[in-house]
Amino acid sequence: MSASSPSLKSSVLFPVLLLLASMVSIQAGASLAKTLFPVVGATGATALRLGFGTVLLWIAFRPWTLPWRALPWKMLIGYGVSLGTMNTLFYLALQTVPLGLAVALEFTGPLALALLGSRRALDLVWALLAALGLVLLVPWPGRDAALDPFGVACAVGAGVCWALYIVFGQKAGAGHGPRMVALGSSIAAMVAVPWGVIHAGSALLAPALLPAALGVAVLSMALPYSLEMMALTRLPTRTFGMLMSLEPAIGALCGLAFLHERLSGLQWLAIAAVIVASAGATLGARTPPPAAPLPD
Repeated sequence: MSASSPSLKSSVLFPVLLLLASMVSIQAGASLAKTLFPVVGATGATALRLGFGTVLLWIAFRPWTLPWRALPWKMLIGYGVSLGTMNTLFYLALQTVPLGLAVALEFTGPLALALLGSRRALDLVWALLAALGLVLLVPWPGRDAALDPFGVACAVGAGVCWALYIVFGQKAGAGHGPRMVALGSSIAAMVAVPWGVIHAGSALLAPALLPAALGVAVLSMALPYSLEMMALTRLPTRTFGMLMSLEPAIGALCGLAFLHERLSGLQWLAIAAVIVASAGATLGARTPPPAAPLPD
């Protein structure tokens, strides 16, 4: 390689690869968490993820250095509660809904937030396209291989919480960055961990679960957030948002690779509709949407 050739780290490809690796990591973490459901249930897996993940974030970002008295506690509590509820609902959805479809349903939350209040005619097209994706996934009576209604409701509820997470996160994280994420994760753990303890009890403390629990925490929180932070310093916000639109497809591929979840042609079409709608809304926005951590 000549001296004038750009290195990988200085090229635009590097942050793109970082963000793609982050999304693969978080969906692989969700796949690993789903394998814990038979032992500790969805709420138990959520408790393990947020419990261990919060410890790792505290070690990495040292939130105890924050000016505690000056923090926007109302926004921070809203951020943490929405994060904890979102994770719980998403894992409840994964009990009966394939990973890629759960991510697509959840993704409608931030997509609706991006389109809210828009008066551009083209944004109506993206909204209708996203609605088409939802219609294809709705468990209509009599449909073959229809999705579980409760799982669908949980995934959509997780999407609503994701939108709230973004709103609260914008206001809570200003000026303090990843340290506020670590602190917000603590509040999220206070919301989710008790449910896991009630459901799984002492099974959460089984030594045999420790490697998988740590793996979920690393893959779902510590590693993807670190990769994302590096990508955010090198990517325009609009490009970041467009790449994030690929997450439902990455979730579907991880579900296929790790969980052997095969989707029908209509289900892949639904995922494609959500991806195109999200990418179109992001690229067409006058003001680029804020970059937010990957919370699935």
